[in-house]
Amino acid sequence: MVKRSAQMAIKPPRDPQDVGYTWPTVLAVAVHLLVVLFSLVSLPSSTAEPDSSSIVQATFVSTETFTDQAQQTTDQQAALNSSTDPDEAEPAPEPDASEQEALQQQADEAAAREEAQARAEEQARELQEAQAQAEAEAQRREEEAQRLAEQQEVAAQAREEAQREAEAEAQRQREAEAEAQRQREAEAEAQRQREAEAEAQRQREAEAEAQRQREAEAEAQRQREAEAEAQRQREAEAEAQRQREAEAEAQRQREAEAEAQRQREAEAAMQRQLEGEAQAAANAQQAQQAANGFINIVRRAVEQAWLIPAGASDAMSATIQVRLGPSGEVLLTTIATSSGDSAFDRSAMQAVEHAAPFSELRDLPAEQQRNLRQFNLRFTPGDVR
Repeated sequence: MVKRSAQMAIKPPRDPQDVGYTWPTVLAVAVHLLVVLFSLVSLPSSTAEPDSSSIVQATFVSTETFTDQAQQTTDQQAALNSSTDPDEAEPAPEPDASEQEALQQQADEAAAREEAQARAEEQARELQEAQAQAEAEAQRREEEAQRLAEQQEVAAQAREEAQREAEAEAQRQREAEAEAQRQREAEAEAQRQREAEAEAQRQREAEAEAQRQREAEAEAQRQREAEAEAQRQREAEAEAQRQREAEAEAQRQREAEAEAQRQREAEAAMQRQLEGEAQAAANAQQAQQAANGFINIVRRAVEQAWLIPAGASDAMSATIQVRLGPSGEVLLTTIATSSGDSAFDRSAMQAVEHAAPFSELRDLPAEQQRNLRQFNLRFTPGDVR
């Protein structure tokens, strides 16, 4: 960081003559462009005689056009020469004034183009020489700037080295001062720590003494409270003993009364149970009689409606499950146990369906109706059970 600061501080001013390669390069490009432009210059064609006192007017034409016009002029001159030879051809007629004027115009244009090209080449050589001089001057300036930069670099390094030494010395002084300051602070800190430790020791001793006093007072308070608590416990135990004895006597009385009540309630319950059992037996007997009566009614009706198939043996048997509706109508008949003969089973189911409805079901109590709405009938030839 110090080195960069020194270099920035001693940076030399730019030499006004140090132009580098920028302008020589631009000059060289301009020279080449001029060479190309002059190589393409030609005079405009005109039928009128050019004014000898005016500046030659030039226009851009291609090299191919210039060559073709020169070739045409040469061919025309050769044709004129060949026409004057009496041995090879007959004498040609003398050209008129317009043709001679055109030939003269072409010759003048060719001469003007040659002169313009010569001037362009001369200017190109001058530009090349100027470019070479500019490049040499730029090279000289660059070498001079390099030499000056090297001198400045040496001077900057010397100044930088002196500055580094000065900074190193200043750094050593700062470090020595910092070390002395650290030692003073360390001594002061050690003194503070010793004083703080002494103060802490005094506080600990004072707190320990206060703690001993508090513990002594607390111990005395605990003893007083323990004695008072022991007295309260003794009194409470005596009171509790009196209450327990009183409660025991009251409990014995309540138990005696409860036992007498239980005996009375047991006797009453026994009486109610005996009466309930008698009523239940009577109700059960009555329900069984009603159920037997309804089943007998169904059996007789089914026996009358059953058409036993021919060929059914006495050993055949089928059990049909019957489900009735609230009014005694048949809701469903299913085969609970098949006889093995489908015709026999079907005749039993048809007998139940033909004997229905069993309206006697509505005459029974509701509880018995629910119990008798589903039952089984076993069919054997000559008997329905």
